[in-house]
Amino acid sequence: MGTVTVPRLLLALLLAASASAGATPAAPPPTDPVAENMLLLQTASGGWSKHYHGKKVDYGRRYDEAERAALRGPGRRDDATIDNKATTGEIAYLAQAHARTGNPAYLAAAGRGVEYLLRAQYPNGGWPQFYPDHSSYRHQITLNDDAMVRVVTLLQDIAAGRDGLAALAPAYGERAAAAARRGIDLLLALQVQLDGTPTIWAAQYDEHTLQPAKARAYELPSLAVAESVGVMRLLMRQPHPDARTIAAIESAARWMDGHRLRDVAVERIEAAGEESGKDVRLVAAPGASLWARFYDLERQQPLFVDRDSRPVAFAELPNERRVGYAWHGTWPEPVLATELPRWRQVHAPAP
Repeated sequence: MGTVTVPRLLLALLLAASASAGATPAAPPPTDPVAENMLLLQTASGGWSKHYHGKKVDYGRRYDEAERAALRGPGRRDDATIDNKATTGEIAYLAQAHARTGNPAYLAAAGRGVEYLLRAQYPNGGWPQFYPDHSSYRHQITLNDDAMVRVVTLLQDIAAGRDGLAALAPAYGERAAAAARRGIDLLLALQVQLDGTPTIWAAQYDEHTLQPAKARAYELPSLAVAESVGVMRLLMRQPHPDARTIAAIESAARWMDGHRLRDVAVERIEAAGEESGKDVRLVAAPGASLWARFYDLERQQPLFVDRDSRPVAFAELPNERRVGYAWHGTWPEPVLATELPRWRQVHAPAP
């Protein structure tokens, strides 16, 4: 066998280096400034917080080097949550940003977010408001502000490859579909029954007993109208609802229709004598409908609660509580008037 002399070896190395130097380097993938901030703000657990330094996260701002270093530091608090559209919103945006740009970092971050949701789910199918932080009421199964409903919806959309989420389906579709099924099964089980009659849903539940639970001081265990509308819409979007699902929708609709406050509306007014300078009051409005956000678990009547957890009449709430919280709304109206009749035409025609 012949030997390669040192000069010939050097020549070969130089030629290889020259060829490599002459090659056109790969262009970096396009970036999206909002998605880049989402990469920066993703927590160690894979989820996202709803706050940055006590304020709503702003993905449109520029974070300086000191902020970036702190966000990347090992001592950063992990306050990831599904509250206020956090985590579900970022996953959807990053997946869609990947579809627009082809940037693999966005798909990888979205995937870590999906893993976060799958890890956070309780064995019974529910999701806590926060994970891994389970302090205070953060460990409770949370329907408040549609938190769990948004998670189940997103997982079903991933499994179906809808809304720019198709790139996540190969890796997560089967697990997402299974987690969503467990979530739907739990929601059906959580529909509150009073005196043997199904009603609607609570805003949060104890994850062990599955009984309605208290959150903030003025959010007592109760029937929650706004959140129940979100559950109804989720159940109504199921393509092949079984008898149990249809019964849950119909019984919730009956409860909603039977507990509307008729011929009344909310009026917001200027009120110089009040601490906020504003006030909210109920006024007669023939033909209008209104619902309280919460109804008590005994008489199923509108429930208004002060910051000391004391139920009071709406007019007796302190001014800051009256104007600073959505105690009344028309959340069920579009469902009862339009969406439910349309759904019945396909799945459960009314007799």
